[in-house]
Amino acid sequence: MKQKSFADLHKRTQVALQDGSATNPLTVTVTSENQGGFCSKISMRSHTITSDQPYGFEGTNQGPKPSELLLAALAACQEVTWRLYADSLGIPINGISIELRGTQDLRGFMGVDDAVPAGFIKIEGDVMIDSPATAEQLAMLQKTVDAHCPVLDDLIRSVPVDLHLKLAK
Repeated sequence: MKQKSFADLHKRTQVALQDGSATNPLTVTVTSENQGGFCSKISMRSHTITSDQPYGFEGTNQGPKPSELLLAALAACQEVTWRLYADSLGIPINGISIELRGTQDLRGFMGVDDAVPAGFIKIEGDVMIDSPATAEQLAMLQKTVDAHCPVLDDLIRSVPVDLHLKLAK
């Protein structure tokens, strides 16, 4: 099956952003509600997913844990960004997959050592590309993708986060 090209979508969106006809900035909303224990029901748009801890951390293993969802968001965003920019730049990609590995030191999360980050201390991975493009084209594409991938940007840039405590009624 022939892959759809996203070059037109990219160009149309750029034009709409430049001429002011696009809704921008966008607000993305996610809600999460604890279902008991470590299990959460997370809703966004018309989708619902479950997050939970594995059995080894006294969860019920009903879904990925939050840190796995973070890696999944990065992997999926990378794939989208590779596809979008490859099509826009006319670089053929037959297939793409991402494998990410996040290293965690639980001493931070568990309050054993406040000098240790509570989250990942390192994320690394592999981008597997099936493409007839040259090494130079793929290197240029990777540089473009890494400069424009929203989730990667969120992870490497300090993003202001302001959480407000509200009492349930």
